Amino acid sequence: MNTGTVAAREAGNMVDLDSDPTKLIEIVEIGKALLMTRGSLTTFSIANDVAKYFAIIPAIFAVFYIAPGQTSGPLQALNIMHLATPQSAILSAIIFNALIIVALIPLSLRGVRYRAVGAGALLGRNLLVYGLGGLVAPFVGIKAIDMAITALGLA
Repeated sequence: MNTGTVAAREAGNMVDLDSDPTKLIEIVEIGKALLMTRGSLTTFSIANDVAKYFAIIPAIFAVFYIAPGQTSGPLQALNIMHLATPQSAILSAIIFNALIIVALIPLSLRGVRYRAVGAGALLGRNLLVYGLGGLVAPFVGIKAIDMAITALGLA
């Protein structure tokens, strides 16, 4: 049997799984863990983006629709985080985005651990952890960064 090119023999060894059929179960678990990691990061990212829009959109449109002699317009109601200025809001969102990318690198490299539970329970847990976490983290992080930027007088 041991004939053919080296690459062909190596490919045969990968398919053969070292003559151990239990390794197929490990491969399936790794595939499920990769799929769960991708889904968790996507859920966190979408929720994170939705929350960041509450900081960026009011800052972008803050200067529109301001009547002469007034300091704020009707779109100020969208500023639910009460960020100091449009400049500090955008700077805070950019800094938070850079920090969250660095914070998510270990999760993406390590992955989400696969657990043999039902799909409904797993989805509920991941939505709670990554979805709710993705919504709450930007509000807290951007507001804290905005307060620091304002205190330091950077914007």
